Amino acid sequence: MRAAGVPVGPGDVLDAVAAVEAAAIGHREDFYWTLHAVLVRRHEHSALFAEAFRLFWRRRDLIEKMIAQMSPVAPDKAPPKPPNAGALRVQEALSPKSERPKPKVSEEDLTTVTLSVSQAEVLKAKDFAQMSAEEVAQARRLIASLRLPDDATRTRRFEARPRGRIDPRRSFQRTVRAGGAIDLAFRAPRERPPPIVALCDISGSMAEYSRLFLHFLHALSEQRRVHSFVFATRLTNITRELTRRDPDEALSRASARAQDWEGGTRIAEALHLFNRHWSRRVLGGGAVVLLFTDGLEREVTPELTHEMDRLRRSCRRLVWLNPLLRFQGFSARASGIRAMLPHVDDFRPIHSLSAMADLCRALGAHQPRGRAPTAWLRDAG
Repeated sequence: MRAAGVPVGPGDVLDAVAAVEAAAIGHREDFYWTLHAVLVRRHEHSALFAEAFRLFWRRRDLIEKMIAQMSPVAPDKAPPKPPNAGALRVQEALSPKSERPKPKVSEEDLTTVTLSVSQAEVLKAKDFAQMSAEEVAQARRLIASLRLPDDATRTRRFEARPRGRIDPRRSFQRTVRAGGAIDLAFRAPRERPPPIVALCDISGSMAEYSRLFLHFLHALSEQRRVHSFVFATRLTNITRELTRRDPDEALSRASARAQDWEGGTRIAEALHLFNRHWSRRVLGGGAVVLLFTDGLEREVTPELTHEMDRLRRSCRRLVWLNPLLRFQGFSARASGIRAMLPHVDDFRPIHSLSAMADLCRALGAHQPRGRAPTAWLRDAG
């Protein structure tokens, strides 16, 4: 359990044994909840404990073999189910590397090891849509290691500092405690990084990129406040789902909450709902908005221009992340893109790991901005 990520110590094991003896367990479900009450202290550890308990008591194909012996014709195997959250980590914890057979190292394997550095560089520049399943798993691990720069900004609130403005209230309190001797206290504006608000397009044209972008948002949520919304034909708030510590569980809960995955695209309607119901709640404190979409709107109306202008005026910075910028011959000719570009501060690609790393650096307070978004309109003519 500790190798899988659940902090279980020797004292917890003794408490679990004592609890089992006191409860006089006779059924597997009772046994499960008795151990769960002792070993699980945080909600995000519940999924790991459930998976470890299931794998420990599992008998490989036992039910299928019994049905095959009693039936004249063996039934077809049921379709495979998707893995549960944290299943891979629990399986690796139950079979540590020391117990696995060590493969023989050949000259070909040694050559592969020497090329690992260059392969990592290739993976960072590779398009998400061209990655294999193994490369996607490696990309998720690299995304989790991305870090944002220190872009703290001043707020209206003050905090105690050794230097700065005189704090009259604390100075008076300290003077009274000192028996009349003047003891000045100082304060200065509090600094903290601005929150990030992400609007992620999960329509059919963005399906190959949206899931990895949600992994990126999950990694950012461990560093600062992140409010996440997804939209295709409707707007869905998945901020609470992405706060789960386990990334697999967070993405599975977010997928279950959003009912319009790989649907159509209604950018104007989604922005209207956000501006009307959520902007005043989440855009305080100089928030930075990340708009993740290709801009291919079904019907371009003046409402799209109005909602983009309203969103831009409500935030400190509006960054448009468009995977179509991966093409060298990209031109802003689509009517939806032309309607949205004049209202963004930055227009960046988001198709690879290197593009995500560039985005993290660009979010710094003193980093130079990229190419002006209006320049794309001039080039398109």
